[in-house]
Amino acid sequence: MNGPLPVILPLQPNTSWEQARRAAYAAARPLPFETVPLAEALGHTLASDAVALHAVPHYASSAMDGWAVSGPEPWTIVVPEPDPEPWQIHKESGRRPLKSGEAVSILTGGLVPAGAEAILRSENGILNPTEPATLVTAATAREDEPRLGEHIRPAGEEAAAGETTIPAGTVLNPAHIALAAVCGHDTLPVLRAPRVSLLFTGDEVIESGLPDSGQVRDTFGPQLPQLVEMLGARVDAVRRLPDRLDDVIAALSTDAVDETSLAMSSGDVLVTTGGTGISDADHLRRALEAVEAELLIDGIAMRPGHPTLLARLPDGRFVVALPGNPLAAMMAVFTVLQPLLEGLRGAAPAPEHHVLAGVDVAPLPGRTRLVPCRIQDGRALPSQYFRSGMLRGLAEADAIMVLPEEGCTADQSVSALQLPWPVKQPPAG
Repeated sequence: MNGPLPVILPLQPNTSWEQARRAAYAAARPLPFETVPLAEALGHTLASDAVALHAVPHYASSAMDGWAVSGPEPWTIVVPEPDPEPWQIHKESGRRPLKSGEAVSILTGGLVPAGAEAILRSENGILNPTEPATLVTAATAREDEPRLGEHIRPAGEEAAAGETTIPAGTVLNPAHIALAAVCGHDTLPVLRAPRVSLLFTGDEVIESGLPDSGQVRDTFGPQLPQLVEMLGARVDAVRRLPDRLDDVIAALSTDAVDETSLAMSSGDVLVTTGGTGISDADHLRRALEAVEAELLIDGIAMRPGHPTLLARLPDGRFVVALPGNPLAAMMAVFTVLQPLLEGLRGAAPAPEHHVLAGVDVAPLPGRTRLVPCRIQDGRALPSQYFRSGMLRGLAEADAIMVLPEEGCTADQSVSALQLPWPVKQPPAG
């Protein structure tokens, strides 16, 4: 990561949930831009204004099949010579100017000739097979058809040459891609997607089959790579480590001994799972100290997810250390990793949402609670599956209730986190 590092406020251990989100976003700075083909720009953040490289449309064209006409009827049909090549059939109608009393056949999108005053639709005109052929309006036409300028798309109607059509900072959707193409762009400058590597720890974790007593199934391997990409980042590498201090220190270092370690050492964010506690089996804090990392967040006053860490390595990479319990880790993703990636992508912080609590919730002094909820009849109902090791509540959730330490009463408005995947009933606003 190049350039000056952002100024970070002094570390506040056990920071509040709101402060943690703000600190994670503030720690990041937008990554340098890269130029990508339009086909690869979807979902990226535009780095600079996209302007129309020519007028849009770039020539006056017909909005209908029919005839371009000039002056009052009857109109003498002008036949362009020579016969058009297939590739220029839409250009042929504008080969020569029209004089008053003349008309020329034109296709939708065809070039309107100079002197043309309107387009008469094909279903509202009658050709007389005289020599030369003449055109009059049919009985189906309106009395005033065609009006001056009718069915003509003027050049520059949508955008003038040099006009900004997509402002910098826009997260590009399919409509933006199409607009950029119409404006003459083959590529766009976009902020580079953050490069994330995943480091899984835990000797008790198995990746397939049924776990024995003392073992747990891996939930992070199948889940986190896809979730990270949902949040707008790119996964460079995934590695699983034994619970040994030396192995964790080596994984955090910049020493590249193979392709995986090279990707991990050259990325932007390293996400770890487990080992954030203070027991003899938890090595992450000691490993961060050994590599002289700067702790930016050392624990968050929330449940679940209290032992979440955010650190910055001497080379500028960020380390987001998630707790080992699956629901706690997901709450840490939404609290720290998501705003950090938003900052790196140059995106605005996620908008704030609120829900009406469907029940009374008792206080929990000193802790913000993050609880999966269903939204029914406009009320948020907390899931009964809210403990740090549970996943069922989140799988069924429409949102995450953010409950303050003083709790809440039924029908009280509380903050809510919108989930990054489709749900039945997302929070309103």
